[in-house]
Amino acid sequence: MSDRYPVIIIGGGQAGLSISYCLKQRGIEHIIFEQQQIGHEWRSRRWDSFCLVTPNWQCQLPGYPYSGNDPDGFMVKDEIVKYLEGYAASFNPPLKEGVTVHKVKQTENGLFAVSTSIGEYTADRVVIAVSGYHTPKIPRLAERLPASIYQLHSSTYKNPESLPSGSVLVVGTGQSGCQIAEDLHLAGRQVHLCVGGAPRSPRLYRGKDAVEWLDRMGYYDLSIDEHPKKETARSNTNHYLTGRDGGREIDLRKFALQGMKLHGRLRSIDEGILEFQDDLSQNLDRADAVAANIKQNIDRFIEQEQIEAPIEPPYIPVWQPEHPELSLDLAAANIQTVIWSTGFQTDFSWIDLPVFNGSGYPHYARGITNLRGCYFIGLPWLYTWGSGRFSGVARDATYLAEHIAIDKKVSTAGNWSIVNEFLLGS
Repeated sequence: MSDRYPVIIIGGGQAGLSISYCLKQRGIEHIIFEQQQIGHEWRSRRWDSFCLVTPNWQCQLPGYPYSGNDPDGFMVKDEIVKYLEGYAASFNPPLKEGVTVHKVKQTENGLFAVSTSIGEYTADRVVIAVSGYHTPKIPRLAERLPASIYQLHSSTYKNPESLPSGSVLVVGTGQSGCQIAEDLHLAGRQVHLCVGGAPRSPRLYRGKDAVEWLDRMGYYDLSIDEHPKKETARSNTNHYLTGRDGGREIDLRKFALQGMKLHGRLRSIDEGILEFQDDLSQNLDRADAVAANIKQNIDRFIEQEQIEAPIEPPYIPVWQPEHPELSLDLAAANIQTVIWSTGFQTDFSWIDLPVFNGSGYPHYARGITNLRGCYFIGLPWLYTWGSGRFSGVARDATYLAEHIAIDKKVSTAGNWSIVNEFLLGS
C-alpha cells in the first residue's frame, strides 16, 4: 500500500463514508482511516432502546436513501448500524478500520503528514470527519458525590437492569437525558431529573410529524449564514422528543404526574445533600414556549399555503411545580446511581494545523478551511441543520467533493479560472 494519497479521510462514520462515496464517483483516489469500526458510535455509545428522533425518510446518505418499509418510523440502534454497514457494502470504500490517527501536520512542501498506528502517510488533501462529540463531559461537581454512588456518563448507559437497585438521578435534559429518564421511568425505576434549559419539540401536529412540516417549510435548507443566530447556532442544545414506540413528544410534566421527581439545575453537593437552583418552573415554561413557537410557525405556513389540516387545541400544562424541592438527601431518597447527561467536549489536539478559531474550534466556510487542502465534514451546522446527520451530510459531501475535484484540476493545470467559475456558480 502506497503511503501517499491524493486525499486522506479521517473518520469512517456517516460523514467519512459520504465524502468517500462522492470522491469515488469523481474518480479521486483516497483512503479512510477509522479508529474503531463502521457504526461504532451507534453500536457502543448508545443505550439499548435508542432510536432515531427523525423519521427514516430523512436518512439520505449520498447514493443510498432509506429504502425500507417504514419510512415514517424511527430506526432502532441495530438497524442504524445495519444501514451504515449496508451503505459501505454498496460502494466498497477504501476503508481501513482499527487505525488510530495520532497526528496531522503540514510538511514544508505543503503536503499533509498523517501519523497513524499502522505507519506514516502523506496526502495532498485531508478531510477531517470525526464529528464534534469526542470526550464525555462530566462536571467537577461529580467529585463531591459519596464513593458509594455509582456514576456514569449518558454515553455508557445501556439499560435499567445494568444499574444498581434504587433510585436514579439524571442530570441534564437534552435529548439523551430526557430519553434515558424515560427509559428508566418506563422500567418502573424511581427517577429524579435535573431539568435544564433544553427546548422541546412537538412530534405529531395537525396531522403530520413536525419534521415533515419543517421540511416542507424549508427549515432544513436554511444555511448557517441565514440562521438568525449565525455560528452560535452550532452550540445550541437539541430539542428533546423521541421516536420510541412510533414516535411521541416528551412532556416532562406528564412524567411528574406519573411519579418522576423533577428538580431545577443541580447547584451543589455537600455531604450527601443535593442543592438545586429554583428554576424548574422557568425551565419547563421555556421548553413549552419553544414547542408552542414551532406550532405557531407551522400554523402560519398552513394558512399561507392554504393547506387543509386538522385543527388542534392549544397545549395546556398538566402539572405545575408548586413547591419544588430545592434540596435532597441522597440517602433518604435512596439514590444509588447518577447519570451525567452533560454533553461532550471536542478534542482536536491531534490536528497540528492553523485552522482553529480562538476557542479551539475549526474555522471554515462550508467545511473549507483557510488552509488549502484541509476540510471538515460532519460537524453540527457545518452548513445546515442536517450537516451532522443522515439527512444533510450528502449536501456537504457533494459540495466538498466538487471543490476537491476542481482544486485537483487547478493543481494539475494551474488554471485558476476553473476555481473562479466554481465560486461564481458559473
